[in-house]
Amino acid sequence: MAESPVQLDDHTTVIEPRSGWQPIDLRELWRYRELLVILALRDIRVRYKQTALGATWAIIQPLMTMAVFTIIQQMGNLPTDDLAKPLFNFCGLLPWQLFSGSMASAGNSIISNQNLVTKVYFPRLVIPISSIITGLVDFAIAFVVLLGMMAWYRTPIGPQILLVPVFVAMAFMAALAVGLWLAALNVEYRDVRYVIPFLTQFWLFCTPILYSSTGVQSPWKRVLLGINPMSGVVEGFRWCMLGKPTPGPMLAVSIVTIAIVLIGGLFYFRRIEKNFADMV
Repeated sequence: MAESPVQLDDHTTVIEPRSGWQPIDLRELWRYRELLVILALRDIRVRYKQTALGATWAIIQPLMTMAVFTIIQQMGNLPTDDLAKPLFNFCGLLPWQLFSGSMASAGNSIISNQNLVTKVYFPRLVIPISSIITGLVDFAIAFVVLLGMMAWYRTPIGPQILLVPVFVAMAFMAALAVGLWLAALNVEYRDVRYVIPFLTQFWLFCTPILYSSTGVQSPWKRVLLGINPMSGVVEGFRWCMLGKPTPGPMLAVSIVTIAIVLIGGLFYFRRIEKNFADMV
């Protein structure tokens, strides 16, 4: 029996790829907020599924890195702003771990979800954003350990601790900014996945975690250090938790850098996302 033609109604939506640079459709992204939550929860469950230590890995990694950095500081007599070396290192590693883990997750997110990308339509920005939310869980777990270390070393908590969410948000936005570039490039050039671990390691030593930015005596060099967006984040987070030193103009430079990279990443991601289904 021949099939009868289907009459399309007025509610049918035709999806066509757009060319050129496209604005960020925040309204569409908001409509898919439930999908973002579902993907984020899925990533959290997968992260800790069938692991012997579970969420303990969120503590082990910064603790082991802290121990290595403390030994290096002790041997090299590196300044830590008159703070206990373990506390100085662990406090700097928390925002860094949030950034590096989230950046790597976002950079590989489109490739990791290629089955979803090729079968269902939704704003592709949902994938990298949902992938970096997992890092906030690890950060929250390690943050409790940091509070315990501050109590152990009898470090007082000042009113500036109320600004901690600001610097957490900055680390989150910095990870998203770089992650969007990496995610889009990873679809076109698969060797980007091998660049991400090297980039993370190189970036670590360019960020004042093992050392303090106060060791850079020249004011303009400290401002130049702020071009690395994580410099302002790490030093600002230490200021919030440990009370010194204040980030100063370096923070302003880091904020501008994050904004520029994020805006550029959003537009570049939007420009080539129409080709994701064909290239992944």
